[in-house]
Amino acid sequence: MNLLTPITLGAVSLENRVLMAPLTRMRADNEGVPSPLAIEYYAQRASAGLIISEATQISELGKGYPATPGIYSEPQVEAWRKITDAVHAQGGKIFLQLWHVGRISHSSLHPNDGLPVAPSAIKPAGKVYTASWALAEYETPHSLSLDEIKQLRSEYVHAAKQAQLAGFDGVELHAANGYLLDQFLQDGTNQRTDQYGSSIENRCKLVLEILQDIIPIWGSGRVGIRLSPYGSFNDIADSDPQKLFSYLINVLNTFNLSYLHLIEPRATTAGGSDQLLADAPRTGQLFRPLFAGKVVLAGGFDQAGAEKAIADGEADAIAFGRLFISNPDLPRRFELNAELNPYNRATFYGGNEKGYTDYPTL
Repeated sequence: MNLLTPITLGAVSLENRVLMAPLTRMRADNEGVPSPLAIEYYAQRASAGLIISEATQISELGKGYPATPGIYSEPQVEAWRKITDAVHAQGGKIFLQLWHVGRISHSSLHPNDGLPVAPSAIKPAGKVYTASWALAEYETPHSLSLDEIKQLRSEYVHAAKQAQLAGFDGVELHAANGYLLDQFLQDGTNQRTDQYGSSIENRCKLVLEILQDIIPIWGSGRVGIRLSPYGSFNDIADSDPQKLFSYLINVLNTFNLSYLHLIEPRATTAGGSDQLLADAPRTGQLFRPLFAGKVVLAGGFDQAGAEKAIADGEADAIAFGRLFISNPDLPRRFELNAELNPYNRATFYGGNEKGYTDYPTL
């Protein structure tokens, strides 16, 4: 069984290839401090080869939903330290996912910072949750100045250092799902004419600069990156995704990263359909041959599909989301071919222990 064999991702040795995908659960407090329940939640899932934490904002302005955690303040670091200690006590490994949502936000979530920010002042389609959990129209974001981009880079550096203080084993740069770094990459959201816009090389520049900023902190073998070619979540689009992501992935080869984490375009909304989009190419097939390092695939996999993706050489490991929510002991269930607990979609976001820490193990 491929999934249950050990693997090394960069500087990190894993006992299996069953990774826990980053899962937004919206259970932190108003200051972005993870709940004490999160200690139990992550520790329950420590048998994953690697846990990738829920997306964690690098600054107050990086916040896009109520009750998501941060990594920029001392109380946040202290709370995360309890979580990483609990995961390590169970023999697990955990990376922090560094997140800035950009335009996928609302000014009520960061009242001291004004409007959400983006590469260009283009309003997303759809609705956003405000600080009071009410749905509202998206606002037209503020286009980041060059000075503000410099400040943004320093916030990523600060967050990467904070993640070290919090005891993580590494970090994953979130450059997927239509959030800020993805907004810079794709020409549907990046219409700048300066050094961060127009050409593919310029649109990739910020992502590559941030990697150059955080690798000296962690070492390249403890830094991963997440990309979502052909994803449409959060009103994201590019005129030539294959050309864009082929260029970016080829450049990523020079960084010797821990892994490249690719999302198969199975759903147009987070937590949505488990089915592959009918007209979407297979990300693993398309981009795996371009990357010299280890590749993690995510996107609605079951055990059989995951085994096949590894056997076919499309991936070295698979990140599971919904199945890990409802099956804290997922690797053990795979090993025994045991029945899986069904997940309760209504409890994915917000709330208490229901649908969070109360799923049974074998």
